[in-house]
Amino acid sequence: MSTAELKNLLIHRIAAINDKTLLDAIKTLIDTKSEQQIYQTTPEQRRSIEEGQAQIERGEYLTNDQVEKEIDQWLKEK
Repeated sequence: MSTAELKNLLIHRIAAINDKTLLDAIKTLIDTKSEQQIYQTTPEQRRSIEEGQAQIERGEYLTNDQVEKEIDQWLKEK
């Protein structure tokens, strides 16, 4: 089946779906694969991102290895 045929088949099958939950799930799947997706952030989210970037510039971060060691240590204490 060619890509064009597959797209056409999916369009017809999706058009026949009346389950909003399933349609929302399909939309989420398509949105996550879209290369042109634009993320909308709130002012609070932008401030958090900017603070995180500033922390990285100041060297205030842990590597993945450091985090994994901390988690392992924490789990051993429990």
